[in-house]
Amino acid sequence: MTTYAFVASHRTVDLTTVALLADGATIVPKLLTSPTAQQLGVRGSVVLSTCNRLEIYVHIDVAEHLAPVSTMIYEAIASTADVALNIVETSFEIHRDTDSAHHLFTVASGLESAVVGEREIAGQVRRALTQAQEQGTATSELIQLFEHAAHTAKQVGQHTALGAQGRSIVSVALELADAVTEKDWGNRRALIFGTGAYAGATVAALRELGCEDIWVYSRSGRAEEFAAKREINAVEDTGLYAAMATSDVIIGCSGGSAPLDPSEIPAGRHTILDLALSRDFDPAVADLPEVELITLESVRLVAPAETEEAVHTARTIVESETSTFIAKQKTRSIDSAIVALRSHTMQVLDEELEKARAHYGCGAAAEHLEVAMRRMVKSLLHTPMMRAKQLAALGRTDEYIAALEALYGIDITD
Repeated sequence: MTTYAFVASHRTVDLTTVALLADGATIVPKLLTSPTAQQLGVRGSVVLSTCNRLEIYVHIDVAEHLAPVSTMIYEAIASTADVALNIVETSFEIHRDTDSAHHLFTVASGLESAVVGEREIAGQVRRALTQAQEQGTATSELIQLFEHAAHTAKQVGQHTALGAQGRSIVSVALELADAVTEKDWGNRRALIFGTGAYAGATVAALRELGCEDIWVYSRSGRAEEFAAKREINAVEDTGLYAAMATSDVIIGCSGGSAPLDPSEIPAGRHTILDLALSRDFDPAVADLPEVELITLESVRLVAPAETEEAVHTARTIVESETSTFIAKQKTRSIDSAIVALRSHTMQVLDEELEKARAHYGCGAAAEHLEVAMRRMVKSLLHTPMMRAKQLAALGRTDEYIAALEALYGIDITD
C-alpha cells in the first residue's frame, strides 16, 4: 500500500483559496469510501483542516491508481466548493510514503505553521485522526502514521525550546489587539464567534492575559453549552448586535458561511480579530471608522521568528523520527511477508499430509511421516525467514515481497 498526502497550505496558496478548498473537502471522507474509490484501491483517508492548511492523507493499494484517485478528489472539491477545477488541481502538492510521513511530522511539530512552534497544531492532528476513526476511514497504517506524528510533536516539545513561550496564532493575534485597543485585558470585554476547539483555545488565551469578561456567540446554537462548560457568558441571536456594541474585542473563530457585512457592525471603537479559515467578517469592515481589523494574514506577517538553533534541533528530531517510523513500517511489512510465506507453506504441508493419511491410514507409519515432513518444512523455512530479516535491515523489503509474489503467487497484505 502507498500513503499519499495532498497538501494545500499558506506557504503556497492564499488563505482564501485554502478556505474554499476546505469547504469542498467536507465531502472527501464519504467520497473515498464509495464503491468507485474502493475499486481504485482506496483503503482509507484522514483529512487535516486548520486555519491555514488543508491536507488529505489517502491510503491506496495500487500506486498506478493515483491519477484517477486525484481526479476524483479534485473534481469533488471543485464541485462542492464551486471552485474552478484548474484552481483546485494547481493548489495541491502531493507527497508519497516517506515524504508523507516527514511532512506530517514536520507539520505536527509546528515547523510549517505561520507561527513556528505553535501549540495548537499537534492537537489538530490528533483530532483529525479521531474524526477519521469515528467515520471509519482510518486504516491501521494511517493510525500508526498519525500517532507517530503526535509522538514526534511531543519529542520536539520536550527536547527543544520551540514554542516554549506559548506562541500561537491566537496569542500573536491578541498581542496585536492589545497594541491597538483601549483599556487593559482586565477591563476589556471580549466576544468570540464559534464554539469549536479554536474558540476554546481563545478562551484559555484570554484568561491567561487576565480577561474575564468573555462572551460567546454561535450560529449553530451551541453557545449555551460551550459557555456553561467554561463559565463564560452566552449570547443569543437576538442579543448579538448589543453584545458587539459593548465589546472591545470581537474574535471570529467559527468560519461562518455568511461573513458579517460592515452594515451589521455597531458604531464605536472595536478591535476585530478574524481568525477563522472562512472569514467571519467581510474585509470591508476594516474601512469602518474606529474599527481595527486583524486577520490571519496580519498574524503571519508579524509572527515572531524562533531561534535557528531550536528550529535546527526540531528538524533533526523530525528526521530521526521519520527514519524510525519507516524502519518500523518495513519491519511490519517483512513480518507480514514471513507470516504469509509460513501460512502458504503450512497449507501445502497440510494438504500433502492429508493425502498421506488417506494412503497410510492413521497408524505409526503416518505419524512418523508427519514428524519427518514437519521437520523438513521447518528446516526449509529457516533460510528464507532469516534472509527476510537481513534484507529488511538493508532496506530491501520490497525485493523480498516481490520475490514471494513472483515465485509463489503470495499476495502480501500489510
